[in-house]
Amino acid sequence: MALDDLKSALPDYAKDLKLNLGSVIGNSDLPAQQLWGTVLSCAMATRSATVLRALEPEAKANLSPEAYNAAKGAAAVMGMNNVYYRTLHLLSDKEYSSMRAGLRMNIIGTPGVEKVDFELWCFAVSAINGCGQCLDSHEAVLRKAGVEREVIQASMKIAAVLQAVAGVLDSEAALAAVDA
Repeated sequence: MALDDLKSALPDYAKDLKLNLGSVIGNSDLPAQQLWGTVLSCAMATRSATVLRALEPEAKANLSPEAYNAAKGAAAVMGMNNVYYRTLHLLSDKEYSSMRAGLRMNIIGTPGVEKVDFELWCFAVSAINGCGQCLDSHEAVLRKAGVEREVIQASMKIAAVLQAVAGVLDSEAALAAVDA
């Protein structure tokens, strides 16, 4: 299932999502590696098999093997970090924040691709997972590296649209199973 198939799988009430899929992915100004790395890492972060199966082949075709693995690595490490750091932020007892995390995150230091691209993917996954602390951290690294706000916003839009598409398609599949 390609992007067009994913769009056609959406019900009529999600017409805005169809249009947004076309604009944030199909008409993106991001370079191919940034775009498809963001798409792949976000598709993984949505936890939707339908979305991942639809978009992974095109992501794989547009990414080097190193970038493909790094995008998947961004989704993996941020799946862990977003839970840990969001929890630290939410806890009233701030003493936990001064404790050593002791969690492996080596891929952040050596992702195998341009650091800016990997940070962008981590930022987008953090948007899906709702970790404010990680969003602030990755956005600061991106801005310090000279990445324009419009590029960061483009990754936010991809994250938002893919999360919404995943929610609609998974909900419709659940409803279809009930009706069957």
